[in-house]
Amino acid sequence: MSITAILLTALGAGLLILIFAFIKIYNELAKERILTEEGASGVGACLQQRNDLIPNLVETVKGYAGHENQTLIEVTKWRNQSAAATTVEEQNAASGGLKQALINLLSVAENYPDLKADAQFQQLMGELGRIEEKINDARRYYNGTVREYNQSLAVFPKNIVGGSFGFKPAVFFAEDAEAKIAPKVKF
Repeated sequence: MSITAILLTALGAGLLILIFAFIKIYNELAKERILTEEGASGVGACLQQRNDLIPNLVETVKGYAGHENQTLIEVTKWRNQSAAATTVEEQNAASGGLKQALINLLSVAENYPDLKADAQFQQLMGELGRIEEKINDARRYYNGTVREYNQSLAVFPKNIVGGSFGFKPAVFFAEDAEAKIAPKVKF
């Protein structure tokens, strides 16, 4: 074999290895992006469960504290914004507003002993607590997948492949500023 043939064979083999490495990296990034989308979908499903529960909670409170209209209107407004949110950024904003509105609703409930003793209210509050835990778990999973995906996009050589094919970093679900302060709610 001539030196030219050996060089061409080596060059061809090297090029083939680069192509396979490129394909492998692309597939890894695509899988990681799908995991972040799955995580976002899981958070969305949990948020929808909460959104479905809120009208029942509002109706129960309305029966006891109907004159507390502004609080009920705020809860409904933020619930509707949460249901209409289509991006993580919109969901972050709506979730923070809804959380604050629910805290205000619980504060209103403090003034109505009959409401706090109502079996339906207690059941709804228990369910809301379970859903909030599911939301936190789903957010934790989503943020973990986003971390892995974003780290992959930041390191060589995946950053080159990702940039070439338009892979963009995903957005984390943000922690509410009030999350560091435990709310004072008593029943």
